[in-house]
Amino acid sequence: MPVTVLIVAGSDSGGGAGIQADIKTVTMLGGYAATAVTALTAQNTLGVTGSMPVPADFVVAQMQAVLSDIGADAVKIGMLGSAATANAVAEKLERLVDPPPIVFDPVMVATSGAVLADAATIAAFERLIRVATLTTPNVAELKALGGEKAMRARGATFLAKGGDAPGETVTDRLVAPGGEIAAWSAPRIDTRNTHGTGCTLASAIATFLGSGMALRAAVARARQFVRLAMHDAPWLGMGHGPLGHQKVRLDLGGELRLNQVTLPARDLEQSCRFYRFLGLTLIVDAPPDYARFECEGGATLSLEVGGDSGSAAVYFECNDLDAVLARLESLGISARDPVEQSWRWREAWLSDPAGNRLCLYQADVNRRYPPWRL
Repeated sequence: MPVTVLIVAGSDSGGGAGIQADIKTVTMLGGYAATAVTALTAQNTLGVTGSMPVPADFVVAQMQAVLSDIGADAVKIGMLGSAATANAVAEKLERLVDPPPIVFDPVMVATSGAVLADAATIAAFERLIRVATLTTPNVAELKALGGEKAMRARGATFLAKGGDAPGETVTDRLVAPGGEIAAWSAPRIDTRNTHGTGCTLASAIATFLGSGMALRAAVARARQFVRLAMHDAPWLGMGHGPLGHQKVRLDLGGELRLNQVTLPARDLEQSCRFYRFLGLTLIVDAPPDYARFECEGGATLSLEVGGDSGSAAVYFECNDLDAVLARLESLGISARDPVEQSWRWREAWLSDPAGNRLCLYQADVNRRYPPWRL
């Protein structure tokens, strides 16, 4: 059965944020998305030109229809549009006997700058913060909610997002009432395609939490999904463009994923021409001895002239390399100790019973977007 996620949020006619981004995210992560629409908006990459709220009682009616039949392994809350809706949604969630994980993205301002929550609505967020498993404010939203001290005083666990902070490095901090749990830092992606990043992140976290994943791991995996989707943006519109949810397919599945095969080559130029004719996309070109192609969906094929063994190698990507190696060791299958590679992979090698070379590795977004990618 897929993870079911109930999304309570507004609709984005441009498809980049809101319910549309939420549905894409949950779907690409293998979940099933159900919705309770809180508002209709007329918007595109340049901004919001109109908004029509859905009455609070009908928002709750949508939630009840889903919960009474399909159910929800997780709930994601986004744009609410009014204090009445915020309070009604909070009351509905407070009454759940066995509530699932709830991720609350306290949407106040769109990427374009449009205000999506007035002072009364922000005040009503108090109840949602109390009922949420995780709240995900950006810098401005955290300030409007009173800052880190106020959030910890509420007893809230929150992800302080750093995407809208200045600097070349983006840092996101996971904070509980007792203090910081974890922090992640990564180079800022130089792109205008950031519309819907907050919606996407919160929905990804909700999907992973609904599958039973621990909070820290869910946040880490969700950040990876967002960064890959930013890299894969389709470059639509003239303003803040949407993410490329549809391209993130093979990167975030189960514990172990077949993601690359390396083949020996005699003539690199001739071999590259052959695989281009097959329709693969060249992403690393390092003549005279190495090239790398990407298939639709993210799997890669490498060609190597005069490699260490002159034979093929199969690569399996792991979410947690140490956990995979420990499990194999318990089954009597041993591998070499993991090595930190200069291309930002961490990998361990082993052989199957026939002597074929296998690589288990952990690479984060560097698997598809190494620094030298074309």
